[in-house]
Amino acid sequence: MKIKLVIVDDHDILREGIRARLQDHDRFEIIAEGRNGAEAVDLYEQHKPDILLTDISMPVMNGLDAATKILSTNDTAKIIFLSVYDDPEYVTKAVALGAKGFVLKDVSKPEMVNAICRVAQGGRYFGPGVSAKASEAPPIQDFGLTKRERDVLARIAKGMTNKEIANHLNLSVRTIESHRSSIRDKTGGGNAIALAKIANDLNLE
Repeated sequence: MKIKLVIVDDHDILREGIRARLQDHDRFEIIAEGRNGAEAVDLYEQHKPDILLTDISMPVMNGLDAATKILSTNDTAKIIFLSVYDDPEYVTKAVALGAKGFVLKDVSKPEMVNAICRVAQGGRYFGPGVSAKASEAPPIQDFGLTKRERDVLARIAKGMTNKEIANHLNLSVRTIESHRSSIRDKTGGGNAIALAKIANDLNLE
């Protein structure tokens, strides 16, 4: 029986490259492809693939958020992250949310095939380089805040407005609003005073 795959990556060239690597393998059947995290969620619900191969940094919804949403209703979902970055924070979050694998896009075809087959058989696959990066990662702060969310929270605590924070971090106001919403959801904090207290408790500066 073939292993059914869904591939999600916002870069057409990279997605096509991954497909080209895998489509001629007699154990795999690529049943759908997507370009962002929202499509990853929809395609998973529609096709229930054996393996979801997804990028992390994507528009509309990133791969980590998509995986979180999928796993919240399909806790047996088998998700492998494909990334050009072996960022320790990415790797740590992938492990924490329940991903079954993390593979760099530039790995050899045999390693990518091995990762998919191992996960399909119920195992996990984090390559040697990726595992090393995970061990280097600093402990995730309380509430599971990302580094960027901690940066935003520290500036909220200083009384900065969303516009001021956006200018300071060279981000859009909409992005800051999104981070603020995520911070409130994760910490349970409400207004700026409550968030400032949380920042103080976490020793953010």
